[in-house]
Amino acid sequence: MRFMMFMYPEIEESEWNPSAEAVETMSRYNDELRKAGMLLALDGLRPPSDGASVSFSGGEVKVTDGPFAEAKEVVGGYWIIQARSTEEAIEWAKRCPGENCRIEVRPIFEMEDFPPDVRERIGYDPGLHPGE
Repeated sequence: MRFMMFMYPEIEESEWNPSAEAVETMSRYNDELRKAGMLLALDGLRPPSDGASVSFSGGEVKVTDGPFAEAKEVVGGYWIIQARSTEEAIEWAKRCPGENCRIEVRPIFEMEDFPPDVRERIGYDPGLHPGE
């Protein structure tokens, strides 16, 4: 099973740039995930003031430049990992050396999670997509 772990830093944007020590500590954790064969992808994200939000409503598209005053939480980074179970993914999240943050662990939809009519509608063939 694949899981996405989202990190929500509980800090002010002015504190967004981590110290060299914090980056080194997080790099060791990321290396542990890699060596365990769990890590598929990861990235840290720049602060919300560097981003934009695209929203859709009633056929209209609206673009709002960051920062986003209405946002109570923002994603500061993510990992995509391969785990045997939700419990294993949670155990890895608990090992994260993050401070003043929250990590959300969510399973990623696999094509097999969709009903047969959906897979058929999009022409999904498991023989052409092994491992999905």
